[in-house]
Amino acid sequence: MISKLPNAQTSIFAVMTKLANECGAINLAQGFPDFDVAPELIDRIHHYMQQGHNQYAPMPGVPGLRAAITKKIDRTYGVSIHPDEVTITAGATQALFASITAIVHAGDEVIFFDPAYDCYLPTIELCGGVPVNINLDKNDFSIPWDEVAQKITKKTKLIIINTPHNPSGAILSSTDLDQLAQLTRGKEIYVISDEVYEHIIFDGQTHASALKHDELKKKSVVIYSFGKTFHATGWKMGYTVAPDFLTTEIQKVHQFLVFSVSTATQWALADYLEDESHYHYLPQFFQKKRDLLLDGMASSRFKPVKCQGTYFQTFSYADISDKPDREMAEWITRNYGVASIPLSPFYTDHSDNKQIRLCFAKSEDTIKKAAQKLCQI
Repeated sequence: MISKLPNAQTSIFAVMTKLANECGAINLAQGFPDFDVAPELIDRIHHYMQQGHNQYAPMPGVPGLRAAITKKIDRTYGVSIHPDEVTITAGATQALFASITAIVHAGDEVIFFDPAYDCYLPTIELCGGVPVNINLDKNDFSIPWDEVAQKITKKTKLIIINTPHNPSGAILSSTDLDQLAQLTRGKEIYVISDEVYEHIIFDGQTHASALKHDELKKKSVVIYSFGKTFHATGWKMGYTVAPDFLTTEIQKVHQFLVFSVSTATQWALADYLEDESHYHYLPQFFQKKRDLLLDGMASSRFKPVKCQGTYFQTFSYADISDKPDREMAEWITRNYGVASIPLSPFYTDHSDNKQIRLCFAKSEDTIKKAAQKLCQI
């Protein structure tokens, strides 16, 4: 048979986690917390299961949760959203798949920025779209807007942005959004804004959401993740926010992809969102962990790249070795007992800038132990 994804390989996350398990290494590769979900949230899910909410939810999502999301968006960003513009999904990856599939037709060009989350490219290819990748600046991971302007053609249908950015931890500013709006003005070009780390942003900075930009809001699908916000990646709970005409098309795909997601969890999340303290603490919580990792690595030969958000810290090892980054990550795992993620798999052209990514969504003890091991290199 002819493969639809001939170039797709096993995810680097699965590869490095498998190696970490084989070597008994500390896993700072895959982006999952090693601390517990809030007991209160688990109790609410149990409560709604006992109340009988165990059958299919409405396809777009439980009305109470969609309404709670609109209230949260209003409180957080001062933006009014109608519940009908919200779709509850099986995690952000399914939201991305449904959104890209809804927008992209065969031959449409899609601009995205490398290093990129690894589901963008294969989804574009499955839709028959033409991927147009642009490499971010390797030093600060900023977008080269002049190059974006050059790459936009009459066939450009979609631009995908990600802020805070995985894997680099960089963030976009309101000026970046203004430039994107200017480049797409008067054109039938849509935007997907992957904002799953919206609350994990550091040093007193604020999140520049596409929802807060009046012009972009009218042409954007904005994607969020409960898993990232509430330390529950295994629940696979996310959602999209988009204008009616885009939401209609997203839901056409969504209903034939998964139809609906965990009913009791949706009811529980609706309750949990009412208390802003359940997510307002996240910047300080994760900044403390970022700083603990940076302090622990200060005496190492690794050089940190500025991290402004997410729970990932990128380090350069260019002063240590000229090994290819995947080989370096595997060597560190086997010889020093810490698993990381090399950045080259996030690039379409496999650019190797001698950088690795560490996840600091871990306990303080885990972070300290990993830093101690890495300082021995």
